[in-house]
Amino acid sequence: MVSLRFILCCLLVGSSYATIVSHDGRAITIDGHRRVLLSGSIHYPRSTPEMWPDLIKKSKEGGLDAIETYVFWNAHEPTRRQYDFSGKLDLIRFLKTIKDEGLYGVLRIGPYACAEWNYGGFPVWLHNIPGMVFRTTNKAFMDEMQNFTTMIVDMVKKEKLFASQGGPIILAQIENEYGNVMGPYGEAGKTYIKWCANMAQTLDVGVPWIMCQQNDAPQPMLNTCNGFYCDNFKPNNPNTPKMWTENWTGWFKQWGGKNPHRTTEDVAYSVAKFFQRGGTFNNYYMYHGGTNFDRTAGGPYITTSYDYDAPLDEYGNLNQPKYGHLKKLHDVLHSMEKTLTYGNISTIDFGKSASATIYTTGEGSSCFFGNGNENSDAKISFQGKSYVVPAWSVTILPDCKTEAYNTAKITTQISMMVKKPNEAEDDPSTLKWSWRPENMDDFLLKGKGESTKTQLVDQKVVSNDQSDYLWYMTTVKFRKRDLVLGKNMTLRINSTAHVLHAFVNGKHIGNQHAENGKFHYVFEKDAKFKSGRNVISLLSITVGLQNYGSFFESVPTGITGPISIIGRNSDETIVKDLSAHKWSYKTGLNGFENQLFRTESPSKWSAESVPLNRSMTWYKATFKAPFGNDPVVVDLLGLGKGTAWVNGNNIGRYWPAFISSGDGCSVKCNYRGAYHAEKCLTGCGEPTQRWYHVPRSFLNAGDNTLVLFEEMGGNPSLVNFQTTRVGSVCANVYEKNVIELSCDRKPISAIKFASFGNPNGNCGSFEKGTCEEINNAVDILTQECVGKEKCSIDVSTEKFGAPDCGGAARRLAIEAIC
Repeated sequence: MVSLRFILCCLLVGSSYATIVSHDGRAITIDGHRRVLLSGSIHYPRSTPEMWPDLIKKSKEGGLDAIETYVFWNAHEPTRRQYDFSGKLDLIRFLKTIKDEGLYGVLRIGPYACAEWNYGGFPVWLHNIPGMVFRTTNKAFMDEMQNFTTMIVDMVKKEKLFASQGGPIILAQIENEYGNVMGPYGEAGKTYIKWCANMAQTLDVGVPWIMCQQNDAPQPMLNTCNGFYCDNFKPNNPNTPKMWTENWTGWFKQWGGKNPHRTTEDVAYSVAKFFQRGGTFNNYYMYHGGTNFDRTAGGPYITTSYDYDAPLDEYGNLNQPKYGHLKKLHDVLHSMEKTLTYGNISTIDFGKSASATIYTTGEGSSCFFGNGNENSDAKISFQGKSYVVPAWSVTILPDCKTEAYNTAKITTQISMMVKKPNEAEDDPSTLKWSWRPENMDDFLLKGKGESTKTQLVDQKVVSNDQSDYLWYMTTVKFRKRDLVLGKNMTLRINSTAHVLHAFVNGKHIGNQHAENGKFHYVFEKDAKFKSGRNVISLLSITVGLQNYGSFFESVPTGITGPISIIGRNSDETIVKDLSAHKWSYKTGLNGFENQLFRTESPSKWSAESVPLNRSMTWYKATFKAPFGNDPVVVDLLGLGKGTAWVNGNNIGRYWPAFISSGDGCSVKCNYRGAYHAEKCLTGCGEPTQRWYHVPRSFLNAGDNTLVLFEEMGGNPSLVNFQTTRVGSVCANVYEKNVIELSCDRKPISAIKFASFGNPNGNCGSFEKGTCEEINNAVDILTQECVGKEKCSIDVSTEKFGAPDCGGAARRLAIEAIC
């Protein structure tokens, strides 16, 4: 056994309630006790302060010990030396909420986050400092990074929130996944990572610092693992415990993409395998994904929803069975904490990817039986008893005798979510709309901007990311007999704009957006030019800035050129290059500057002849808040692309017109075998995102205002508000288990189906099998469950009788209506 090595002694002067956080090669140690720690990522800006207590309470009830979060630099310092910690950016309030619930905190300061967040969490003004290069030995970058990191640490210290001060934070992180991308930085990258470690240590936070995905992390940094599986990970130092900072519970979604899902069985398998092989700290990324409000989504093309198929869904509902199955795993692991962190470890290899790991102390033993075979169950003989371990699963026996948990055997309910119409409205499917056009005359007819350059400039440099929108405008004069003039003329644009709209002399000649991950494309459309003065106006639109990769800050955005007018006649093709013309630039749109999205906006709106499928148009409607406290969503099916606000709160970008391809989805997902982001997809041929979260805290008790800015053209008449809730709950559980059914604080209203024996089908389509219970299961469950918010059912022959199923294991299938 590795001797206890206290890296950090965390007692501070004047703090009688300090927690000592240290580590050795086996575990994080808190106040002298080695711990099994289960943590979950919740990003405070992806929800609202009103949601935090419920999210954190559910996390604790789900068996977590800690909450992990990033700190997003560009959210807190959008303009250099101007800071924002208000509302959902109130980091201190979030950390205190964690403390109030009695959980630990893991603070990932970074300040690079990735996280599918806009620009990886870096402010764009940082990029525009002369001589700047991100994440390398660059004085300008290191000075700014140190300034922000120090400020965050000082804020947290002031509120006494580090464990060394009696607060909840037991770990802090500097940098993030740098090892994945550091190769191209060469020696400067190696020097930089040493500087990061030294800088972090000087901040004297009194808890260990971690560096994820950094195999050469300098001591005393703790290097950790991120990924779908980390059981094979080995720390770079014998005194560093085996830690997993990001166990990806699902995957993110991109515009034009499908819905990714990671099975409950596979997530549980990855965790159990990790602890079987000596892990003691596991963090779920994400435990609650949430919503990319406003312009925070990164990418490019990350959706507004950041649900991530996490145990708590985007709205904060329990994602069952994932939440419940992992809770049971957490309970079992916690029950074995002392054995796992102090026990001697031995292994038995049974061949064909089957193995046993035994943890032994003087007080007893705990066992893991793992089967990594994708196709075959494993029959294991251990200490005179036989066990069957299903393919791609781990069985846990806290006493090395009795199976307490198997990752592939789900004994938790499945919750089927439904959306309900807004009953507060007399006609919830029809909102009354008014509208007004976006005023673009200065740009389309005059080509008038705020600044000029005789070259095409990257959008980040001009806009400083103050808006998704940047106008590129120039004037071209032709003589009557200019050779390029003719009937067959086109405008050709080499573009890295995520979305591009092109106008010539005030006429919209077309738009184009990047597809299939190719963000450099050529736009070419017919255009009519005249002798004399012509105005070319190009609107470049970003949909989240690059957030990952080596030197990602330099990935071009906007219209990089060349831009040419092409004239064709019977004899020749003439190309007029406009790239070095005098270009005028204007950031943003008038409607945004005039804040048409504000409820109190004095601007004039018309309720007459509301247009459909009109680009660059503002729409406004009022609605009543749905009754109750179920999460609220707005269905934007029928719209094109744009931004939505509720009572002035930006709920994010929408793009329901972006339809995913029709192939690659799975009707049924096989949990066996290694997971990857293209496995288990749904939503083929459907809008990437149709429903958009409206937090209850955004709503008023009376009338509310929805404002849409529609870029491409759509039909707002289909827009409506709904609530989302558990519609029914199901279970399909073998006998000798107890299943709990819950409608999430609402009563169970009916039992739709129940059968004990060998029922067939899945939730929503169960059918009776060839053998069935003697006692009527529907009657029994109606009596025990209907009218109650939750009920527990002992799945046994004593309750339901003993049907003859030919020796096969009997199961209870239930579907209950909420």
